[in-house]
Amino acid sequence: MKQPKGLGRGLDAIFGTEGLDLKAKPMSEMTELAIEKIIPNPTQPRTAFDEEALDELADSIRQLGIIQPITVRRSEEGRYIIISGERRWRAAQRADLKVVPVYIRDVDDENLHAMALVENIQRQDLNAIEIALGMKRLIEECNLTQDALSEKVGKKRSSVANYLRLLNLPNEVQLALKEGLISMGHAKAIAGAAAEEQLRVLKKCLKKSFSVRQTEELVRALAEKAEKEARTADEEEYPESYTRLVEQLERLFTSEIAIKRGKNGGGKITIGFTDDAQIEQIIERLNSNQRA
Repeated sequence: MKQPKGLGRGLDAIFGTEGLDLKAKPMSEMTELAIEKIIPNPTQPRTAFDEEALDELADSIRQLGIIQPITVRRSEEGRYIIISGERRWRAAQRADLKVVPVYIRDVDDENLHAMALVENIQRQDLNAIEIALGMKRLIEECNLTQDALSEKVGKKRSSVANYLRLLNLPNEVQLALKEGLISMGHAKAIAGAAAEEQLRVLKKCLKKSFSVRQTEELVRALAEKAEKEARTADEEEYPESYTRLVEQLERLFTSEIAIKRGKNGGGKITIGFTDDAQIEQIIERLNSNQRA
């Protein structure tokens, strides 16, 4: 299964003149800072870094240097907080660099957090669940609507909705997606199944190595089967005696009467009522009928 692609827009394109008020000055010319003056963002949403990948990046930095500068903002005591590029900063430390190229931006704490979240979901190595979680955090922590979020990440609103729907799937389906056992297309198809059928669809999809189209067809077939069974139950013909019984009861109770027959030969008779006063009327009619 292919990993999902990144969202394809840089922070400058996302945080333009519309939407969030970043109160940011134009990006300065690139400069260099001593690596010890740079500190991680304490609200950075990404907390885990692949050690092997960091070593590989460090080797690359030793050979070629840092190609893409780290973006930072000024902090107290002459320090600079990372907005984007913490992975590069960590790898640069492993490569024993003393200074690193940076861009310096002036943003407040609220928008620093928003930029960190967006930068995080821009990463190419994220799976669909991680992107969905990042989107959810942006909505909840930055008070964005789905429409505003779709503008910020350069995705259609329907795509944003599809990502967020993944978080409603059973844990087993989310785990299969995170581990690359199924694609987002598979997960989207499974999300279209009834809640009680979703795990069944996942298991069949994995067992038979279904394509996305085959998964969609399975979900469609299950939905048609359920609809047919419901229609058959509604259209079931009852014996004529059932009709006579309903008519007799309706004359006695002046209420809506329903009979439901079960598969084992038994069933239920339901007497409708509108309020407590009608309950009293039903009791009076029963008592009158017993006296008669």
